[in-house]
Amino acid sequence: MPDRTWLRGAVSLLLTTSTLLGVNADIVGSCPGYVASNVQNGDGKITADLRLAGDACNAYGTDLTDLRLLVEYQTEQRLHVKIYDAEEKVYQVPAQVVSRPPSTFISEGCDMTFKLQADPFSFTVSRSSTGEILFDTSGSSLIFESQYLRLRTHLPADPNLYGLGESADSLRLPTSNYAHTFWNAGEPLIPKGQNLYGSHNIYYDHRGSNGTHSVFFMNSNGIEVKIDKDTDGGQYLEYNALGGVFDFYFMIGSTPKKTSMQYAELIGHAALMPYWGFGFHQCKYGWQDIYEVAGVVANYSAANIPLETMWTDIDYMKYRRTMSLDPLRFPLSKVRQVVDYLHEHQQHYIVMVDPAVARYPYTPFQQGISSDSFLRKQDGSLYTGVVWAGPSVFPDWFAPNTQDYWTEQFARFFSESDGVDIDGLWIDMNEASNFCDEVCRPNPTLFSIHETAPPRPPPARMHSPYDVPGFPEEFQPHCVAYVTFNVQANINSTEEFLLLMGDAFAIGQNEPHDSPQLWPYDTSPPVWNITVQLPARSTVTYQYVRYLYGTDGSYVRESQNRTVETQGCNSLWSPYEVFDLFEPTEEGALVRRRSPSLHSANQLERRQEPPNVTPGSMLGLRGRELLYPPYNISNYWPWGNLSVQTIATNVYHMNGLVEYDVHNLYGSMMSTASRIAMEHRRPGKRPLIITRSTFAGAGREVGHWFGDNASEWEDYRISIRQMIEFAALFQFPMVGTDVCGFNYNATEHLCSRWTTLGAFYPFFRNHADIGAAPQELYRWPLVGEAARNAISIRYRLLDYLYTAMYQQNQTGAPAINPLFFLYPEDANTFDIQQQFFFGDSILVSPVLSDNTTSVSAYIPDDIFYDFATLQPLRGHGERMAFDDIAYTEIPMHIRGGSIIPMRKKSANTTTELRKQSFTIVVAPGLDGTASGSLYFDDGQSLVQPAISDISFAYSADGNFTMDGSFDYDSGVSIESITLLGAEEEASGKSADLSFDSKTGSLTHKVQVSLQKSFATNLVRK
Repeated sequence: MPDRTWLRGAVSLLLTTSTLLGVNADIVGSCPGYVASNVQNGDGKITADLRLAGDACNAYGTDLTDLRLLVEYQTEQRLHVKIYDAEEKVYQVPAQVVSRPPSTFISEGCDMTFKLQADPFSFTVSRSSTGEILFDTSGSSLIFESQYLRLRTHLPADPNLYGLGESADSLRLPTSNYAHTFWNAGEPLIPKGQNLYGSHNIYYDHRGSNGTHSVFFMNSNGIEVKIDKDTDGGQYLEYNALGGVFDFYFMIGSTPKKTSMQYAELIGHAALMPYWGFGFHQCKYGWQDIYEVAGVVANYSAANIPLETMWTDIDYMKYRRTMSLDPLRFPLSKVRQVVDYLHEHQQHYIVMVDPAVARYPYTPFQQGISSDSFLRKQDGSLYTGVVWAGPSVFPDWFAPNTQDYWTEQFARFFSESDGVDIDGLWIDMNEASNFCDEVCRPNPTLFSIHETAPPRPPPARMHSPYDVPGFPEEFQPHCVAYVTFNVQANINSTEEFLLLMGDAFAIGQNEPHDSPQLWPYDTSPPVWNITVQLPARSTVTYQYVRYLYGTDGSYVRESQNRTVETQGCNSLWSPYEVFDLFEPTEEGALVRRRSPSLHSANQLERRQEPPNVTPGSMLGLRGRELLYPPYNISNYWPWGNLSVQTIATNVYHMNGLVEYDVHNLYGSMMSTASRIAMEHRRPGKRPLIITRSTFAGAGREVGHWFGDNASEWEDYRISIRQMIEFAALFQFPMVGTDVCGFNYNATEHLCSRWTTLGAFYPFFRNHADIGAAPQELYRWPLVGEAARNAISIRYRLLDYLYTAMYQQNQTGAPAINPLFFLYPEDANTFDIQQQFFFGDSILVSPVLSDNTTSVSAYIPDDIFYDFATLQPLRGHGERMAFDDIAYTEIPMHIRGGSIIPMRKKSANTTTELRKQSFTIVVAPGLDGTASGSLYFDDGQSLVQPAISDISFAYSADGNFTMDGSFDYDSGVSIESITLLGAEEEASGKSADLSFDSKTGSLTHKVQVSLQKSFATNLVRK
C-alpha cells in the first residue's frame, strides 16, 4: 500500500479551514415534524403513533409519514426510547450483532421521567428526584427520512461532555463548532477531528454534584453528531444519521462511574483476558524472516527485559495472503520451532489475521468459494477489492456458512499439532479496509500492480547472520557468502524497478515473484543495490529483471544470464562487491500478468437491488442512493465519500442487509467470529484477541489497540485520553497504543518515557512500522533501564490490575479512571486528560514533553502516598510540581483509603510471577480507614473450577481483616503487611516489625495463608 502519512497534515488543515459540512438550515427549517396520537401509558411503557405534521420537506431523502414511539422504563437507572417506522422496514441494528438485555418494565421507581408534547411532537427526559431536564428535543423538528434522521437536544451552558468515539480529540468534548463522524475508517496517523477505527455513540453529561447521565444511540449507520450553540447562544447536541431509527438508551447515576457501570449492564460486561495477556508484548512490521523473530526473543532474554509474548505482523504470510506461510522466510518447521521455544520458556506467540482473503487458488479462498462465504455483487460475481495481498474478497459475516468456514480455517492453519500454534490473535484491517477506490474498481488486478500489492518480499536468507542463543542449530550462523550487487541502470523508477533473480535461494530460484527488489542510490544515473546471502564457493547464475509495475505488471528479463563466483565464508558487515551495468531491453520479455487497460470511472458501478422488503423485516428501505447519499457526514476526507478505502456501500449481504447500513458492524462481527473460532481451536481457554475496528459492545469479546500512531510526543499524550475513553466510558478496558509509536523513528527519550507510560496501559505492546527504525526496548541503554524498572513495577502490580479487570468484567467498575470519576464534585478534575487512576487507587502522572524532567500534576483534596518513597502527600485540590523525574521513572501516588496487594518481587514471565509471594500495602485515608481486594483464578480458563475473591479492610483503630472466598489455591502466601503513615511509638518492639522513620511506614513480617480469613491489629503495641 502506498505511504499516506502525508494525509495527517492535509486532513487537519482542511478540517480546520473549512466550515462544517452537512445540514442546510434553510432546508431542515422547513420540515414539518410530527404529531403524536394514540398515546398509551401504563405498566412501565409508553407507546404512541407519530404522523407527519404537514407537507414533506424531503430534505435529504423521502419523509416517512407514519412512525411509532416506544418508551420503556427498563430499570431504576435506564430508560429506553425508540422512534421507528410503522411498517418496520427501516433497518435496525440486529440483536445477533449487538445484544441488548431483555425488555423488562418497572411501573415505578425509575429515576428518569419521560414527557412528550403531542403537537408538534417533542419529548424531554428528566431526573425524577430533582426534576432537572437531561434531554430536551423541543424547538426543532424531528426529521425521519429514508436517508436522513435529525434530532436535536438542548444542553446546559458550557456542559461537561465526554465520549463520542473513537477519536483523537480532547477527553472533555469541545462545545462550539464541534462535529464527530461515526463511520469506521482505516485512518493513518490517528488525526484529530477525524473518524477513526471504531464507533461508540455514547456521550456522558456530567453535572457535578447533580450527578451524571449518559445517552447511547443504538444506530450503526453513518452518523454525524454536532455540538454547538444556536444563534441565541443556546447550547445543543444534534444527531444527523444516514439511516436506521432513533434508538436511545438513557442511563443515570449519582456519579460518572456508576453511570458507566449502567452502560456495561446494557451492552455487556468486558471480557476478562488471560493473565498472561497483561504481560509485555513485542512486535514489528518488517521483520525479514523467522531468524529475525528468534533473534529478538533471544535479545530480550540477554537484556534481562521480560518478554511475555512475541508477535508477527503480515511478514509471515506468503505474498501477504491471510492464513498462509512464506515458505522461504517463515517455513512451517522453523515457525513451529520458535513457538516451541516460546512455550518451553513460558512465553506466547500471536500473529495477525486480516479479513480479506486473496483471490488466488489457495485453501482459504477455495474453501470460502465452496461454502459461499464471501460477499458478492448482485449479479452473483465476487465482490473484489484490493488489500495487502492484491485482489481480495471479503467474508460475509451474515452468510449462514461463514462461521463454520472461518472456524475451519483457524483449526487447519493454527493447528496445535501441525500448524502455527498461536496463543492469541491480532485482527487488523477489519473496518473493512480496502485500497480499491473508484478508479480501481473496474480492474482491481491492474490497480494492485500499480500499487505494488502485495509488496515485494525482502531477500530470503539461508541462515541467521548472527548467533541466536538458546535456539537450535538451524538458527545459528553457517558458512555463506554475503554479496552486494551494485548495478548502474538508467530506468524510469516511476514506472518500473529492478529485481535480482537467479538460481540461488536468496534470489528467487528463477521465480520473479520471489526475487528481491534492488534499491537505488541518489546518483545519476542511479546505482541500484542489494546485499544477499549466497552459497559460499559456488557459481551462481543471475540476471536483472525489470518489473513494470507502472503499466501492466510484466517482468522483462535480460536476454542472457550473468554469473558470479562466490568466495569463502564472510559476514553481512564485510560483503563481497559486484559491479554491473544494465541496459534496458525488450528482449526476453516474460509477461506474468496482463490485465485490461485501466480506465477511469466517475462513479461506482450500480447494481440491481434485491426485491422490496416486507413489513417487519427491518432489512432497510429499497430505492436509496447507497453510494452518494444526499447528506454528507464528512467521512475520512471532508467530501464524505462513504466507500473510500472500504467495501462499497451498495454491496448486499446474503441475508438482504446492505453495507450502507452495516458497515460499522463489520469489524465487530469479525471479532465475534474469530473469538468463536479461537475457542474452538483452544477449547476451554480464554482467547486474547486484539482488534482494530470496533463497535459498541465489542469489548465483551476482544481488546483493542489504537492503530497507526506516530513516534511523536503528541501521540504519546493522545494515548492517555484514548485509554481513558475506552476503559472508562466505552466499557472496553483491554486497550493500549503502540508503545514508542508505530510510524516514524522513535528517539531514546521518547521511547523511555513511553515505556514507563505503557506499563500502565492494560494492553502493553511495543510495535513499529516497516519503515521505522527498530525500537525494541533493548536498543538503547536508557530505554532498557526504563523497561526493566517499569515492567518490574507493572508485574508486581499485575494482580492488582487483574483484580480491577475482573471487577470490570463482573460489575462494570472501570479498571482505568479519569480523575473526575473518583472526584466527581471537584470541578478542577473535569478537564484533566493527561493523568489517570490505574485501578481505583494509583494516580499516574506522566511527564508530558521532551527535554524535561518535571511535570505539573493535579493532586485532589485528599491524602496520597508516593509509590516510590511511601511518604505521605497531602493534596489540596491544586497542581503541584514534581521535579527531577528520571527518564526511567514515572510519578505514581497511592490514593488514601486503599489497600494494594503486590507481589514481593517481579519475574521474567507471568508464570514465574504467579509463584511469588505477596506484600500488602495499607494506605489509610483521611478518616484512617482503607479497603482493597484481590482476585485469584487459574488465569486462563473460560469456566473457572475455583476462584478466590478476597476483601481487605483496615479500620481507624488499626484492625486489619481479610475475608471473602478462598477456593482457589494460589500456592503462595502474604509475607508482609506495610502500613503507611504510621507512628513510631505505636510500633512497639518485635523482630517481626520494622519502622521507617523517613517514610512513616510500618512493616509486619507475617506468614498469612491466602486460603482462609485473617485478622490482626497493625498498630497495637
